[in-house]
Amino acid sequence: MKQRIVSGMRPTGKLHIGHYLGVIDNWVKLQNEYESFFFVADWHALTTKYDNTEDLRQDTIDVVTDWLACGLDPDESTIYVQSLVPETAELHIYLSMITPQHWVEKDPTLKDVAKMIKSGDGQGICYGLMGYPVLMSADIMTFNANYVPVGIDQVAHVEITRDIARRFNSIYKVDLFNEPQPLLNKCSYICGVDGNKMGKSYHNDIKISDTEEATTKRVMQAITDRSRLRRDDLGHTDQCEVAFKYWQIFGSESEIAEIKASCESGQMGCADCKRKLAQKINERFRAIREKRHYYEQHPEEVLEIIRYGSDKAHKAAAEVLKEVRKAVRIY
Repeated sequence: MKQRIVSGMRPTGKLHIGHYLGVIDNWVKLQNEYESFFFVADWHALTTKYDNTEDLRQDTIDVVTDWLACGLDPDESTIYVQSLVPETAELHIYLSMITPQHWVEKDPTLKDVAKMIKSGDGQGICYGLMGYPVLMSADIMTFNANYVPVGIDQVAHVEITRDIARRFNSIYKVDLFNEPQPLLNKCSYICGVDGNKMGKSYHNDIKISDTEEATTKRVMQAITDRSRLRRDDLGHTDQCEVAFKYWQIFGSESEIAEIKASCESGQMGCADCKRKLAQKINERFRAIREKRHYYEQHPEEVLEIIRYGSDKAHKAAAEVLKEVRKAVRIY
């Protein structure tokens, strides 16, 4: 029996290449090694956008479309939507009853989000956001996962899940839940074209679904060595804020060495460097974009995959919840 992994992503609409490099590419590799559950976290989206749901369904479809284009295989992985597996909500209720308040309050991500939230109605953060670390634990424990693929900044989420699983087993004197381990992503960090964190809201991203022309235009906006004023000035790749960092991700060792030498000797200007870079990025994503175009033309296939995966997840979750109810001694 393969061990299980669970991981999810909020429905933010069309994904960017940072999502691919940081998360999805790793999922594609893991799906053949583990029994994999990957979900669109639409309930989590409501914790901060409960009053802005007009695009929620389409955003969910766009996320799944990008996943499929990047190589997630519905025959190898269970791809589902969080809200279509009600067992997660039921488990969240049970876990919320046994989770001490201070465990939730010390969650570092919750603290950061709470600082950024400015409620329009003056009511502060919502009850759902306060409880999201427990809901995240329910996402993992609904399938009794062994591992959770995460970045180093998300290890705290797995730690609280381990604590909650241990507490549940202790209170109800069972050996039901695994204490899941973080499976750290060996991923590339990629900044936006302005040098800041890549993100849709920052308008500095390159989307997986972008055309080659749009990608080239965006790459040409990438910040380079600010001290370089003329094309034949000697460049400083260690001071290149974006473009050379992209080369280190998308280029081969020989290409990186060639770009470095050409830049630092003044033989290649920043514009030429970025044009070549855009070609490399477009080559990397050409097959993915062709596959995505196919799914855009066949949206019924995406919906069927969501239905199939969510039904499969529902059945797997029901098995775990049956044991949970028995442990809690509830009808």
